[in-house]
Amino acid sequence: MEDRDMDLIGHLEELRKRIMITLGAFILFFILAFIFVQDIYQWLVRDLEHKLAILGPSDILWVYFLLASVVSIAGTIPIAAHQVWLFVRPALKEKEQKVTLAYIPALFFLFITGVCFGYFVIFPMVYKFLINMADGMLMTFFTTEKYFQFLIHMTLPFGFLFELPVIIMFLTSLGVLNPYRLQKIRKYSYFVLILIAVFITPPDFLSDILVVIPLIFLYECSVLLSKVVFRRKQKMELAA
Repeated sequence: MEDRDMDLIGHLEELRKRIMITLGAFILFFILAFIFVQDIYQWLVRDLEHKLAILGPSDILWVYFLLASVVSIAGTIPIAAHQVWLFVRPALKEKEQKVTLAYIPALFFLFITGVCFGYFVIFPMVYKFLINMADGMLMTFFTTEKYFQFLIHMTLPFGFLFELPVIIMFLTSLGVLNPYRLQKIRKYSYFVLILIAVFITPPDFLSDILVVIPLIFLYECSVLLSKVVFRRKQKMELAA
């Protein structure tokens, strides 16, 4: 009983250490991002046709904190993934450790790809659609806070959604998931993805389709990659 308690305490201490390192990395990236936040702001509004407004002295500071937080999240992702890998490493075999370690750069790359997809594809499409709805009827007036909330709402979720294949591969490597289980829950997964697409796009059928298609494609890629990892894992277990 005492050994179990010691093991539990050891795991909790290790988990606390990994969380503190991740939190420290986030704070460091936040400070660095905040130093250059005005440059980031100017780059994001460089092509904006409408002048943004603020309703109070603290609004722009809130936007700066928001932008710095998003940048620091992006920078912290590979460090957080590495800390998760270090936490589960004792439970993995040597070959599994090498394979799962390779997922860390992929997580960061897919997150950036997802954010770029949201920013360069989804955001302009949705933004123009909403602007055209008000054209000629209403005066266009955007506050800085509302604009950047909308921008992040249209981009940040895709960063996390694009990480789905790597996360599923990692969980397959750990034995938590397998491709057959993913195939069984395919229709439920499709339903969830459709709900996500409807939630983050304007209420028109075309926008929903343009978002649902890449999300379903990502899920099917995840299933195929899970099969590859699952078969490789089975071969390694048989060879051992």
